[in-house]
Amino acid sequence: MNDFTGKNILILGGSRGIGAAIVHRFAAGGGGVAFTYAGSRDAAEALAAETGAEAIRTDSADRDALIATIAGRGALDVIVINAGTLVLGDPLTLDPDDIDRMIDINVRAPYHAAVEAARHMNANGRIIVIGSVNGDRMPFAGGAAYALTKAAMQGMVRGLARDFGDRGITVNSIQPGPTDSEMNPAEGPMAATMHGFMAIKRHARPQEIAELAAYIAGPNGAMITGSMQTIDGGFGA
Repeated sequence: MNDFTGKNILILGGSRGIGAAIVHRFAAGGGGVAFTYAGSRDAAEALAAETGAEAIRTDSADRDALIATIAGRGALDVIVINAGTLVLGDPLTLDPDDIDRMIDINVRAPYHAAVEAARHMNANGRIIVIGSVNGDRMPFAGGAAYALTKAAMQGMVRGLARDFGDRGITVNSIQPGPTDSEMNPAEGPMAATMHGFMAIKRHARPQEIAELAAYIAGPNGAMITGSMQTIDGGFGA
């Protein structure tokens, strides 16, 4: 287990699912962990009590609030940008405001968060974005806008890796496939369809994503940057 003792760590979108698993993992490694949440106050307070992490209410769609939260954490060692939202459906009938909010949360927020974190980040820091295998592959109808947001993350990661590399700061995306969460439950109505695309026919566990994040954030991840670390059971193979 990587030791994060003395590390200043911020998880954006940490109250549930993959984010909560990441909070657990870094807290268990001894890190000083804070995480943001938007609407899940009860879940956030329970997670904070369980892990000793600090819960901070912040809407990632609010750029000024997001930047203020990150700036308030001081010199970070690790930021994991997990906050995201999902809008699926016929592009001819979807509400444009819903699409714009998804772009705000999934694209604009990660960019501004990464840049703000880097302003004061310690040397050899880690910026990790939770993307999606749908940035590489969208095998069913209705996911064009969501795939757009996840593909945008890829370009951002590659560019910022070069921008910050001279300080030893790494920038990477973790791209999960189907992962058991409230957004995409393992027993949900789309499970059988998604498993049909996979070599390993099950949803990932959030803890598996968290372990990959911990590896990238640890000392052995120092030369991993500008990469898309796909963990999808072969969904995109």
